[in-house]
Amino acid sequence: MTTKVFIDGKAGTTGLRIYERLQIRTDIQLMTLSEEDRKNPECRRKMLNTCDIAFLCLPDDASREAVAMIENPDVVVLDTSTAHRTLDDWAYGFPELSPAFFQKVANSKRIAVPGCHASGFIALVRPLIDAGILAADTLLTCHSLTGYSGGGKKMIAEYDDPERPKLFDAPRQYGLTQQHKHLKEMVKITGCAAAPVFCPIVADYYSGMLVTVPVFKSQLSGNAGIEDIRKVYRDLYNGNMVFYAENASEGGLLSGNAMSGKDSMQIMVEGNEDRILLLARYDNLGKGASGAAVECMNIVMKQAPETGLDL
Repeated sequence: MTTKVFIDGKAGTTGLRIYERLQIRTDIQLMTLSEEDRKNPECRRKMLNTCDIAFLCLPDDASREAVAMIENPDVVVLDTSTAHRTLDDWAYGFPELSPAFFQKVANSKRIAVPGCHASGFIALVRPLIDAGILAADTLLTCHSLTGYSGGGKKMIAEYDDPERPKLFDAPRQYGLTQQHKHLKEMVKITGCAAAPVFCPIVADYYSGMLVTVPVFKSQLSGNAGIEDIRKVYRDLYNGNMVFYAENASEGGLLSGNAMSGKDSMQIMVEGNEDRILLLARYDNLGKGASGAAVECMNIVMKQAPETGLDL
């Protein structure tokens, strides 16, 4: 028996990547609309109510509108927008965080796929708060390096334009107002009492992400140190999708695109006993978006999380 899947917003970057992963699978029946019907509300409504699983690859308001169209109680929704990530009645789609997160994804009809930057920060910080190594009220900083595909079709076109301004040749920091849309979920899912000072940076390469959270030993609870952090990650992240990696640098350097094209995530710890770097490296289009969405679908379907994904 095949599972009927509809991707609402298939034309966007995330929707296309999900479609590419699913079109070669024999256990999936992809339901599609013609170019002229894909923006027709009634055609969308019909698809959203006759599929088994709906991926929403839409802006926030359009995602809320799509959810409101669904009257069939059996339809599972996987929303890749920001719209539902902080709602308690939606599962947060990062199952590796704990068995409870995994079970909520497995049993929910409403699943919010994490944001790309947020995925790395949450993967690094939530386990340390759960373990009592970091207090929830610790003030943190995070910087996140991403390829330009994270900006969607418009930014991809800007970077691919041979007449682009020279400013595009160098890394560019953004989110300068400290109001980035991922901050709310970063606070909610980690349990942090305050948002981090967050410095996202887009650079001239297509895809890949490197998230860094620096901490001082003096910020850790009790006598905890760098080896205690490593043990937490080693014990928690020992699967195929998210895994702790030792000595993963390239000769003392870390490339932001080393995981480009992959759907998994590396967790690393560098630095020394006094100044510690918590690091997550993955593809912003993989574990940071479409790969995470397909992983959650696999769990709902009672299949191995990595089914059909490139690790």
